[in-house]
Amino acid sequence: MSVRQSKAQKQAAHLRTKIPGIEGDPNHHLTGSFLPQTPFGDSTPERSSSPAISNSFNARRDQRSVLVRWVIDPAISFKLLLIPLVLYLNWELLSYFGVETGVPNPFNNIFLLAGYVPTSAPENPRYQKTWWDLAFVAYYVVFFSFLREILSLKVSRPAAKYFGLRRDSKIDRFGEQAYALFYFMFFGAWGYRVMSQLPTYWYNTQEFWKTYPNWDMKPELKRYYLMQFAYWWQQLLVLVLGLEKPRKDYGELVAHHFVTLWLVGWSYLVNLTYIGNAVYMSMDIPDTFLAVSKLFNYIQWNTAKVYTFGIFFVIWTYFRHYLNIWILWSVWFEQPINIPESTKKWDWSEGVYMPGWMRYQIFLPLLILQFLNLFWYSLMTKILVRGLISKDVDDSRSDDEDDDQFPPENDNKED
Repeated sequence: MSVRQSKAQKQAAHLRTKIPGIEGDPNHHLTGSFLPQTPFGDSTPERSSSPAISNSFNARRDQRSVLVRWVIDPAISFKLLLIPLVLYLNWELLSYFGVETGVPNPFNNIFLLAGYVPTSAPENPRYQKTWWDLAFVAYYVVFFSFLREILSLKVSRPAAKYFGLRRDSKIDRFGEQAYALFYFMFFGAWGYRVMSQLPTYWYNTQEFWKTYPNWDMKPELKRYYLMQFAYWWQQLLVLVLGLEKPRKDYGELVAHHFVTLWLVGWSYLVNLTYIGNAVYMSMDIPDTFLAVSKLFNYIQWNTAKVYTFGIFFVIWTYFRHYLNIWILWSVWFEQPINIPESTKKWDWSEGVYMPGWMRYQIFLPLLILQFLNLFWYSLMTKILVRGLISKDVDDSRSDDEDDDQFPPENDNKED
């Protein structure tokens, strides 16, 4: 073992003794990703767990029923995606050859938007909620399953090995963050584009209420909302079905996904899509930079990781605290003043759901979300301070987040 590697291990061990509690948990989904990594080419330390843990997990996952395995098998999910497309094309062929069905093609509502408002102007089409939205969400749950796995196989795993990662557990975590980067970068930019088409740009919060109810949505806003819903359902399925290696904060992640789904679904149901778009964008954009910083840590670009994390910290502060507190202020003070009087009731037939108690129903979940963000903020502050005061970020590396959980493999051994 080289002197440099020996020094790195001693510094890493010293660092671990200085990180109490959750900040030093190598299996926490946030803090664990920023713990120093095992040096490339170094031998894997001893573990208390058996190699059978990882092997049995993979065996159990591979033996799952096809009714579940489509979530992690891109071949199965691709076939499921093709079924509605083939049915749609067959229906169109029947119409082309003069077969009168008497009804419009029903299969396009599975992967294309339904609920077109006939009275809307052709140059400014609008869409309303419909039961077909459930089929749309289900289709894109399958789509995100396919996308996640195909990106992992064709992009993330080759990229991870190119950067020197060899252990399967670390490659899997690298793939998770690469997928997160792709998703949050795309949806953060898309959320910005959607907001730029709305009167709420840039966080013009009074317009959350003046134009309520927003039941007739621009097509891009509806598509954006439903695909957000589908993404979080897919993420929840992966967790609750045990289709990826579990972390110690498994319960916390499941709870987070349930809360997110509740917020997305509820805001869509009661026609609060304008404020929903503002909240989702404030979440997605910071997560893009978080994923970049985690990826830098996995490939041990330590100086880049620290600078990227610093940029992320500033962006998180603005979006997840300043803007979200601004939204909370709007809910509490602007909503009673700006909401139309005709909407201050609960009436399904008119699509209005703003009786007096609804202000608390909106405010409380957003306040809880802010408290959760403040909790993560305190952890991230400790991570940032630790990175800034470290004198040798190149050498202060330790075990990767899964070393205490999965079987030993030599980092320089090919899978």
